[in-house]
Amino acid sequence: MRIRARHAAAALAASLVALLVPAAAPAASVVTLGPGFLWGVAVSGFQAEGHAPDSNWLRYIEQNPEFDAYGDAVDFYHRYPEDIRLAADLGVNVFRVGIEWARLQPDGPATWDPAAFRFYDAVIAEITRAGMRPMLTLDHWVYPGWAYDRGGWDHPEMVGDWLANMRRVVDRYAVLNPLWVTINEPVAYISHEVNLRGTDRQVMEERVAEAHNAIYDHIHSVRADAMVTSNVGYVAGNDLQINGSVLADIGPRLDYIGFDYYYAFEPPKPDPSELWELPVRPEGLYFALRRYARLFPGKPLFVVENGITTENHEPRREGYTRGNHLRDSIYWLQRAAADGMNIIGYNYWSLTDNYEWGSYTPRFGLYTVDARQGDLTRVPTEAAAAYAAIIEDGGVRPGHRTARPPADCDLVDPPNSCADPIAFP
Repeated sequence: MRIRARHAAAALAASLVALLVPAAAPAASVVTLGPGFLWGVAVSGFQAEGHAPDSNWLRYIEQNPEFDAYGDAVDFYHRYPEDIRLAADLGVNVFRVGIEWARLQPDGPATWDPAAFRFYDAVIAEITRAGMRPMLTLDHWVYPGWAYDRGGWDHPEMVGDWLANMRRVVDRYAVLNPLWVTINEPVAYISHEVNLRGTDRQVMEERVAEAHNAIYDHIHSVRADAMVTSNVGYVAGNDLQINGSVLADIGPRLDYIGFDYYYAFEPPKPDPSELWELPVRPEGLYFALRRYARLFPGKPLFVVENGITTENHEPRREGYTRGNHLRDSIYWLQRAAADGMNIIGYNYWSLTDNYEWGSYTPRFGLYTVDARQGDLTRVPTEAAAAYAAIIEDGGVRPGHRTARPPADCDLVDPPNSCADPIAFP
């Protein structure tokens, strides 16, 4: 196996946890995900880089005193060689990173900062040297301060200036044939802009779709065999209503269906910001895959983000450890593959803890980082060893037993989880 010495303690802890947690049921049919499967990790620009230039998100942090001070996030800006090595040691072959518009054009729409391009050149070169394929996100919810000052997505020149920057990024990196993500979770992006600055929802929805479709065409004009998506944030129990209109607008220009899956269905609650309290049901990943397989027949599927959030270092209330949640999620992904769904890749979100849009409390990382305390040491969770073992084996083994049995169908992804359930022995 490719687990290095620094993972040994986490591997032992994961083994002990597996012995102590009661098994729910043996696997039904699962298939090993072959050598061509894309195993990845993900980080985002603003959330991880630190040393951030002026942007809409620095303004939102200033305007909301309840938000954590940003500081320098987890300083990926200086620590990217270490983080990329950590990913390579796990055995992953895809590394997702964002290319920040606010960093490339800090002073206005007419000029670019050569030093910013040199930074991303170095990051991407490090990824490729480590034997991984870059997955490049063009817009992960952050735009320059000068674009904020003139109205953000409400301004009529926003799409044109957005495209001018993104075309330059594409022209620079298309030769490497990265996987492309145009706009991260567009509906969530729109909701943040509506809630934090009062953006017109309909206008932004139309302009985001216009931006995606135009940059998709440009990418393919530069490289015909490019693979482009916009990762959709799956909403269990309500995905058609939440994401349907955006998918209708951009669906014809998606080479692969990228989506993020985190939480099961839950009625509205008073404080949805407490992400560690939202219910997790790994079996819901199967229903998300099945929905998109049916909606886009023939198109490959890629889980661009999946993981579990904890409150600081505390275990979750229902008892899921990060490693058990990962193993169970991959089990359900393999069940979907066994049922004929064309799944080409999976990214764990995220490689390290980061700045979760206003707070350092939610922890998502395979490696935990105490950014609030100023200690940026990357400390492996037990899920790091679990992921390395999964990658080595091409998935969980046929004898895998889930840490928790499937929940009642109305708690997973109703109505589909009840009307068309999954068999479980």
